[in-house]
Amino acid sequence: MPFNKTEKIWMSGKFVNWDDANIHVLSHVVHYGSGLFEGARCYKTPKGPAIFRLKEHTTRLFNSSKIYRIEIPFSEDDINSAIIETIKINKVESCYIRPLVFRGYDSLGVDPTGVPIEVAIAVWPWGQYLGPEALEKGVSVCVSSWRRNAPGTMPDMAKATANYMNSQLIKLEAINHGYVEGIALDVHGHVSEGSGENIFIVRDGALVTPSFGSSILPGITRNTVIRLARDMGYKVIEESIPREALYIADEVFFTGSAAEISPISTIDGIQIGIGKRGPVTEKLQKAFFGIFKEGFDDKNNWLTYVQ
Repeated sequence: MPFNKTEKIWMSGKFVNWDDANIHVLSHVVHYGSGLFEGARCYKTPKGPAIFRLKEHTTRLFNSSKIYRIEIPFSEDDINSAIIETIKINKVESCYIRPLVFRGYDSLGVDPTGVPIEVAIAVWPWGQYLGPEALEKGVSVCVSSWRRNAPGTMPDMAKATANYMNSQLIKLEAINHGYVEGIALDVHGHVSEGSGENIFIVRDGALVTPSFGSSILPGITRNTVIRLARDMGYKVIEESIPREALYIADEVFFTGSAAEISPISTIDGIQIGIGKRGPVTEKLQKAFFGIFKEGFDDKNNWLTYVQ
């Protein structure tokens, strides 16, 4: 979807105009993919704008950077405060949040030693990632011919810009074949995740989702769904999932900060369950979106209010 521009972007401690948030074409990140990022959401609530699981997102950003031996020149508290201030200065009630850490402009070469580390934070209004009707009707997806990275090649637990070249191939292949999204398998042929989402199947009243060993990103919405489901009395299993289990599942859905909880209606042209949002997915959606409504008891301290 095209950008709904906001006014300011935070760049390494300073606010700059949206259209002036530029970097040099010879920045290290442009040539070698040396960037780490996050995707979070701020929701409109009865108490004002609230960021969902801000601290967990920032911690994951720092963990991703640690894996790639990037030392962020700000503390986690600094980044959390900067995100809040970026939302305030742009006067948005709900938005998508994109913090980005990257190696900047100094020299080129695979060795990044001495290249400065830059940080940027942008926010903008963003609707349903998989389309306005996805939450109820579900989306048609395919299993991609592209696999996720094998263990020991690139770390999938880091949310790195370079990893999303793989995601682009998965997404483009799906779109070219008339689907909304693609599902990647891991190097062993087990279900991994979507191009930018984690995945769950529902079978016989239990939820099953791939474990970290299947080359997945440790999703924060994924973790939220696991906790909500267990609080609701559902059994949740993290294990390897064979491809064919997708086709015979009662329900399948994606999770992610952008996708939220999006049901899948068909996979490879095969109808999943009733061919739209199933009852378990609907209950989880109601529990998830209920977090941002009047009367929610934030016992887990998931919300950070902007005002």
